[in-house]
Amino acid sequence: MDFRLTDDQRALQAGMRDLLAARFDRERLRATVRNPALDRALWRALGDAGFFALRLPESEGGVGLGLPEAVLLFEEAGRALLPGPLVATHLAAGSVPGAASGDTVVTARDGELIEWLTDADHILGEAPEPTPAPTPTPIRSIDPLTPLHRVRSRPTTTPCPGAALLTAAQQLGSAGRTLDMAVSHARTREQFGQPIGAFQAVKHLCAQLLVRTETARTAVYAAAVTEDPLDLATAKLLADEAAVNNARDCLQVHGGMGFTWEADVHLHLKRAWVRAQQWQTAAEAEEALATGLGQP
Repeated sequence: MDFRLTDDQRALQAGMRDLLAARFDRERLRATVRNPALDRALWRALGDAGFFALRLPESEGGVGLGLPEAVLLFEEAGRALLPGPLVATHLAAGSVPGAASGDTVVTARDGELIEWLTDADHILGEAPEPTPAPTPTPIRSIDPLTPLHRVRSRPTTTPCPGAALLTAAQQLGSAGRTLDMAVSHARTREQFGQPIGAFQAVKHLCAQLLVRTETARTAVYAAAVTEDPLDLATAKLLADEAAVNNARDCLQVHGGMGFTWEADVHLHLKRAWVRAQQWQTAAEAEEALATGLGQP
């Protein structure tokens, strides 16, 4: 089995990175943090680029690609800290009118939580209730770009096992971005007349960042090909660990600067914390692995 990316997959990944660099660069990210709101124009631009219709058959107006290609696009979205219910809208393409084109914003319930509820047009997987549904309650989210509501006393719905993998792909993208940020800062920030990357302690931190990222990338890419439940659980577990711990170590490499509001590393750490609790937590992934490994 060959896990190397094809030329077409590399072109697809590069195209997505170029699109986000043009439509959601750092200035746009910081502006969105100051005024959190879903950018409908950007959402439609993603739809025009095939982000949501990527896995729909061409006969239904989609791109006709598969889960490995979707993972590459979601990795880029995670790298750019692109906000919004990306996973739910992607999964809704083909079943919810307007989702594939980006004209309809779709969110989904994950346990008791719903992200981006007030900006969404549709909630995926919500069945009609015989009695009036409880009113969602806004709760404080640690990530300024992931607004959350809580709904109690209703059954849990899970749209698709792919939700965990696409979330893991975003975690992978974030881990890769904090690796780049840490290495870049270690190369340019000087102390005692030399770059701080020359010091052994900083070298070790950067090496650990790289190891976590590549380990998670291997697991996520493999799970996208096999779609095996145990591989999916492994991918989510390793990607969550890479995103959270890479952001923490990146913060250490940045020293006091990392704790300031102006540094982006805290945004990656907060998003990683939230994603680690979405679709499949570490405890759920470990339980799935333990159960699966115990079966003949």
